[in-house]
Formats: sequence, C-alpha cells, structure tokens
Amino acid sequence: MEDITCLIQKAQNGDSEAKAVIVQENSKLIWSVVKKFSGRGYEMEDLFQTGAIGLIKSIDRFDLSYNVKFSTYAVPMIIGEVKRFLRDDGLIKVSRSTKSLALKVKLFNQSYYIKNGKEPTMSEMCEELNVNEDELILAMESSAEVETLYKKVTTPNSNRETFLIDKFNEAGKDEEELLILRSAISELTDEERQIILMRYFDDKTQSETGKRLNRSQVQVSRMEKKILMKIKEKIV
Repeated sequence: MEDITCLIQKAQNGDSEAKAVIVQENSKLIWSVVKKFSGRGYEMEDLFQTGAIGLIKSIDRFDLSYNVKFSTYAVPMIIGEVKRFLRDDGLIKVSRSTKSLALKVKLFNQSYYIKNGKEPTMSEMCEELNVNEDELILAMESSAEVETLYKKVTTPNSNRETFLIDKFNEAGKDEEELLILRSAISELTDEERQIILMRYFDDKTQSETGKRLNRSQVQVSRMEKKILMKIKEKIV
C-alpha cells in the first residue's frame, strides 16, 4: 500500500484515483464516526456518504506540514460534515410558532428603531410580545446565522477561505498563532472553556452540555455563539 503522504500529495494535485484509494482505506474511520449518529431516522449509508464528503474535504485541505496524523485531522471534519447535513436537513426543527414569533420580533424591532432611534431592550420586547425571555431568545436564535468551528472565514490580506477550526490546527505549528490562540482561550471564563470542550471535543449536544452546567439549551446556544465570536475576533 502506498504511503498516505504520497497519496495525499497526488490527490491534491488532481489524481482522482489516489483520492478514491484514501477514501477506501479510511472507510472504517468514516463508519466509526457516523455510527455515533445512528438512530436519528437516517439511513446509515446516507450518513456514510456524507462522512465521505468530510473526508474528501480533509484530503483537499490537509497541510502535510501539520504535526498530526491525517486521521486525527479528518475526524472533526467528518463530524462537522455530518452535523451540517443533519442540521440543514431539519434535525434542528423550528416550530411554526417560533418562526412566527421571530417575524414579530423583527417587525417590532424595525418599528421601534424607526420611532426611537435605538434598539429595544429584552424586557421591552418581552412585554410588547407577551413572551418570556427564553421564548424570545429561542425565536431570535432560530433566525440567526449559526456560528460553529466549521464556519468558513476569510484570512486577512487574502481571499483564501478556511475553516475556523483550521486556525486551531495551524496554531500548533506557528508560535505566533499559538500565542494568539492561547490568549483567546485565556480570556474565556471557566464555564466558557467547558462549553467549547464539551461541544467540540467531547461531541456533546447543547442539551447535554446544558445539563452538565445546569443551564438550559437556549442559554448554551446563546453562550456558544458569543464564545465563538470572541475566539474568531482574536484569531482570524
């Protein structure tokens, strides 16, 4: 069997056969990852195909100078691809009532701003729409852009797009990048660091994370988004 490094080099140079060999040789790795998502109403073969897309993205993006095994780099990419599939295919469902409330929030915010020249407070929105804060946050989050470590970002002074998680991987080989990453993490609270560890390294859902931290799923969702924005501002 040809060395994985040689195969990756060939694949990145456009050799489709080399890429197919890598996918075939790593099929057990893909299966081991997608099995974690079984029992969610999807055919395992569909999840495998989605995981294979994540592996192919890993092949295209893997930097041979990384001081990590290819499989180590590929696993979070595979997980991310499957999670995106589940999310985009409606695993995280938003009820009609939540969608309706989100629209009412948007319309109220617009009219309030036109009348007062500023954004309404949470309490003002809750009073106007006759909902509690958790319901309001859920509605607002349902229409907001999802922030994840697998979100594409643009590198400064370059048009090259990369994933936020790649910044974590790249930091290990560059002292300056590592210092920036450490600085970003050091500014997080203990609870914020726990959320990142549980969500992106222990593969816990927001609900599971909330139970560990005695927080609601809505609170975890709101905190996670803020945390990722803080990290993104520091390292991108």
